[in-house]
Amino acid sequence: MKSAYVVTFSLLCTLVAPRAALSVDYPLPPPGSRLIGHNQIYVVPDDKKNLEYIAEKFDTGVLLLLEANNTVDPFLPKAGSELTIPSQMLLPDTPREGIVINLAELRLYYYPPGGKHVEVYPLGIGQLGRETPEMVTRIIQKIPNPTWTPTANIRARSAAQGIKLPAVVPAGPNNPLGRYALRLEKGGGEYLIHGTNARNSVGLRVSSGCMRMRAGDIKALFSQVAWGTRVQIVNEPVKYSVEPDGKRYIEVHQPLSRNDWENPQTVPITLTSAASKFIDNPLSDQAAIDKAITRRAGYPVQVNTGADGAKKQEVRPVNKHRRTSELTEQRSTTQGRDHS
Repeated sequence: MKSAYVVTFSLLCTLVAPRAALSVDYPLPPPGSRLIGHNQIYVVPDDKKNLEYIAEKFDTGVLLLLEANNTVDPFLPKAGSELTIPSQMLLPDTPREGIVINLAELRLYYYPPGGKHVEVYPLGIGQLGRETPEMVTRIIQKIPNPTWTPTANIRARSAAQGIKLPAVVPAGPNNPLGRYALRLEKGGGEYLIHGTNARNSVGLRVSSGCMRMRAGDIKALFSQVAWGTRVQIVNEPVKYSVEPDGKRYIEVHQPLSRNDWENPQTVPITLTSAASKFIDNPLSDQAAIDKAITRRAGYPVQVNTGADGAKKQEVRPVNKHRRTSELTEQRSTTQGRDHS
C-alpha cells in the first residue's frame, strides 16, 4: 500500500452525505513553466466530519491530504486545526494532450482541446499485486450506464473470501463501475476509467487495476473526452521544474510500495537521470532538496540556493467549477478488471 492508512481508512471511515463533486480547473502556465495553482488553508470546523469529507469538498484525495498534513488524525481531524489543501502542483513531464495519469500522486490531468487550461481530478488506482500499469494508449469506448461482468480472476478471489459474485451486475446505484466508463485500448480493453459505488475508495490504492473517479468527476470527464483521446499513465513520485523566473521547485510524493512491509515514507526513491541532474545543479539547495525528499509533502517546494525551501507556500483560493452536460443514455455490457 502507498500509505499505512489505506486499508484502515477505507474500512473504517464513514460515508459522507452526497454532494456534487467539483472539477478543479487551472489555466495552463506559460511556455517553460509547469507550476499551477496555489495551496489553500482550511480551518477544520467543529462538525465531526472525517478526512474523506474534506477531501471530497476540495475534490482531492485522502492520501494527498495525509501527505500534506502528516500529523492530522486520518479519521476525525481536530476542530480548529489548520489543514493544507495541496492544490498547487507541477504538471507531469508529459505532452499536454488528452488524459495524463500520474500513479504516484493518484491524480488525473485532462487537457481539453484548445490548450488553455487543465482539469485535475483525484482517482483510485490498482492495489498492491494488481497494479495499474504505465502505458500510452487511447480511449476506444465510451459507455454510459455500464453493466459489470466480473472476470474469472475477480470471481475466484471473491469466492476464496466466501463471496459469490453474480455473472453480471446490472447498471444502477449498486454497480461497481458507476454510471460512466471509458475503456482503454491496451490490455485487451480490460482497463477502464470509471465511476464507483465505493465513494471512499477514490484517492486510494484499492482497485484491481482500473481507475476510479467520483460520480461528478467521471460525468464531467465523460462529457468532454472523445473516442480516440490519448491516455498516458506514468509513475512520477518526484516532479521538478525550473520556472521562467528562475525559481526551482521540487514536488515529492510517497512512492508506490512494492510489498506489504515497505514503508513509502522512508523507502528510497529511485531518481531519473534528469531529476538527478536537477538536484545536483549548483543552483539547487541540497539541504532543501534533502528535506523535501524526506518530508514527501506532495506539493511543490522552492529549492533555489539561498531560498527558504522549507517556508510555507503562498496560499490562495483556487477557481473551482463543475462541468456537466446531458448525455444520451444507452446501455452497454462492460467487462473490466475492477470490482468496485
